[in-house]
Amino acid sequence: MALIVQKYGGSSVADAEKILNVASRVARAHDDGNQVVITISAMGNTTDELIELAGQVTGHPNPREMDALLSTGEMVSCTLMAMALRDMGYDAISLSGAQAGIHTDTSYGKARIAGIDPARVHQELDRGNIVIVAGFQGVTEDMDVTTLGRGGSDTTAVALAAGLGAARCEIYTDVDGIYTADPKLVPSARKMDEVGFEEMLELASYGAKMNPRSIEFGMYYNVPILVASSFSDNPGTIIHGGGDMEVNVGEIRNRVRGIATDTNVAKITIHGVTDRPGIAASLFQPLADADVSVDVIVQNASVRGTTDMTFTVNRTDLARALEVVEPIMRELGSGSYTSADNLAKISIVGTGMQDAPGYASRMFRALADGDINIDMITTSEIRITCLVDERQLADAANALHEAFQLDKPQEHAG
Repeated sequence: MALIVQKYGGSSVADAEKILNVASRVARAHDDGNQVVITISAMGNTTDELIELAGQVTGHPNPREMDALLSTGEMVSCTLMAMALRDMGYDAISLSGAQAGIHTDTSYGKARIAGIDPARVHQELDRGNIVIVAGFQGVTEDMDVTTLGRGGSDTTAVALAAGLGAARCEIYTDVDGIYTADPKLVPSARKMDEVGFEEMLELASYGAKMNPRSIEFGMYYNVPILVASSFSDNPGTIIHGGGDMEVNVGEIRNRVRGIATDTNVAKITIHGVTDRPGIAASLFQPLADADVSVDVIVQNASVRGTTDMTFTVNRTDLARALEVVEPIMRELGSGSYTSADNLAKISIVGTGMQDAPGYASRMFRALADGDINIDMITTSEIRITCLVDERQLADAANALHEAFQLDKPQEHAG
């Protein structure tokens, strides 16, 4: 008997009809002789509606109370799924994140899983139950409810699969796999049959629609992840820990596996900072303490003892970042700062790019030919990222997808 962990996204359980459709899929997995644990997101746009409702009550919702509110969306989905399965004749039970033993830190709104105690889940499986666990949530040592941030149900599912010793985790959503680019931006985007953890982590971190923490869990515990559609039986994409993959396209050995795009980007520039040791620490430590993640950082060359420092944050964190930056700016003796939230990130991702010449130049040439200006550049061993005007993001994505011939069938070499 195999143990299967499945996750269903909000679009898959958006209404009663879709809940019944998922229940039928879960029942089939159980009928095949498997023990089944499923994680479910809130129905449709429930989370957004709850955020909007909180905004009508207060302009500054308390983070603890906000997490308690948002966690209710997943519980609605879980209980309805348990009812549907029971009505079909199956034993099923719904569990909150706390009941399922998901323990987190106290970073409300984007908590990190600190550990999982799967004892209750195992007990329910041994009783013959299909176990439905609320995604996106956990509990602190003080038993306060926390949420894991956008896409947190993916993380719940993979963490449960690791904690329960499942053979793999299956993520079901409204798309049938991982694509070479966002199909909404690039009509020629092609579904990948497989992708490595490292490449998927970069794609997820820079815009692909999976929570990066879920990929980190899968990579650390070596849990293969299937991403597929809940509305069809088409094969999905397997994310796994196999060896590096090189791709032959015609006569070009192409290591680029995908294009990632992200519009949740804002830029802050502090002008005229005194250039002395400790400046970066005095700026970025308070931002970290305020739970603001910083990504791209550029410091200009010093001129007459001062420098400009530019960095990016999530657009959703811009207001909080500026609250931190303003008093620090005065302490640093800076004259002014500017911010912008009209940018987007676009990245090419692929294992082995650093060891082969020409990828950066081809990327920059494709953007230049499309009359797309590059605002900032950052790289890793398997990624090159440019910041561009958000209005040109679709043009940039299509230009790069064509430049690296990602619409063509790929053969995996070696």
